[in-house]
Amino acid sequence: MEENKSAAKPVKTIPVKEIKVHRPRHVEAEQYSPRDQIYVRKVSGYFQRLRQKMNFFFLALFAALPWLQYNGQQALLLDIGEQRFNIWGLTLWPQDLTLLAWIFIIGAYLLFFVTTFLGRVWCGYMCPQTVWTFIFIWFEERFEGTANQRKKLDQQPMSVDKFWRKAAKHSCWILFALFTAITFVGYFTPIRQLVPDFFTTNAGIMATASIIFFAFATYGNAGWMREVMCLHMCPYARFQSAMFDKDTLTVAYDSGRGETRGPRSRKVNPADVGLGDCIDCNLCVQVCPTGIDIRNGLQYECINCGACADACDGVMDKMGYQKGLIRYTTEHELTGKKVHILRPKLYMYALILLVMTGFFVADLATRVPLQLDIIRDRNALSRETNEGLIENVYTLKVLNKSQIDSVYKISVEGLENPQWQGKKRVKVKAAQLETITISVAVDPVELNEYMTDISFVVQQVEPRDNNVIIKHSSKFFNRRP
Repeated sequence: MEENKSAAKPVKTIPVKEIKVHRPRHVEAEQYSPRDQIYVRKVSGYFQRLRQKMNFFFLALFAALPWLQYNGQQALLLDIGEQRFNIWGLTLWPQDLTLLAWIFIIGAYLLFFVTTFLGRVWCGYMCPQTVWTFIFIWFEERFEGTANQRKKLDQQPMSVDKFWRKAAKHSCWILFALFTAITFVGYFTPIRQLVPDFFTTNAGIMATASIIFFAFATYGNAGWMREVMCLHMCPYARFQSAMFDKDTLTVAYDSGRGETRGPRSRKVNPADVGLGDCIDCNLCVQVCPTGIDIRNGLQYECINCGACADACDGVMDKMGYQKGLIRYTTEHELTGKKVHILRPKLYMYALILLVMTGFFVADLATRVPLQLDIIRDRNALSRETNEGLIENVYTLKVLNKSQIDSVYKISVEGLENPQWQGKKRVKVKAAQLETITISVAVDPVELNEYMTDISFVVQQVEPRDNNVIIKHSSKFFNRRP
């Protein structure tokens, strides 16, 4: 042990310099800095005029539908509290869930069909997030000016001019968000009563809370979050690629024609200086509501609104070049291959659409606006009357699923010479449930078995409609042998 100790060498501590890893500033900014605000530049052109007309039409439709009346009541009312949907002359109940399922399935496959054919035109032209975002941007332009003016205004310190412009803009945002929320809640609550009740603080807690919530959501989504909803929260942007193919029409940049890009004079022939048609003006980026550069190729952030195509066409027109450097096109067209507009994938979606629509129409055509439920007496299956008859007691629940008051005739089948006690005709108000109790008595001589299959028949007699008839099976019990 002593020899080992004497042989041990002393340990010398060597100081180590601190090593600092310097990360590039642009990488650090991408990872940790908040999103840069996008100042969308105004642009005019064919696609923007088309989008504005479509937005105006559907916005007007959204605002008008809850106010329409049919048969003295709100034509379109999705009354969740009463568990019924009034859609003009049609009333849907929880029992009609299959009809709603067909509607959702048809809507989904219609979206798949349109996306396969025209890409994300739903996002660019009809999505409420896009429509309301452009409306809020319109308010910004009215009070704060163009994109450059808005950016400059945000960089300035607070002043009287900046304050009133910001206050006016946010006031309009809040008022429009409130209008949106009241209209939306008006689809689920009678709007003619909702509006005065809300402004006089007489509306219910649920209605008031719903209006406040949807107003706040509209103000936040369209005013502040905007493209964040499309980029990070909307699932459609994530699974759209499953429906795209090389023949899908999307907004794309023709790199073969546009490269090499660079600025030049109008009088210069781009071929003489080795340039393409793109003058690298970046207008396509400035007008994009999601802030992408379409020249980088197809990106999931692109919503196919066509704003970059309109901006580029305007530049091409001023330069004297052919339009369409950025246009609705297909990957096959850009690579010089044959384009197949009508293709098996599109045919398959169309076929499924037709089949689902057929099921929906058939289900709707065979629907009877009447429902009958039968509840037997739980105290006794049967009993013997003073006259020696066998009596069974039933409780009938008759639901009028139409929007008009009706009178129904009730009868029973499967018994010989039954004696009936209770109503044989019942009046049920529109969209109401009527409960009646009846007893059916039969001479035991007519009963061959302990349990006899019978059917109750309910038929509409006022107003007369032979197609409104329903049968419901039940059992008639004899006394035990």
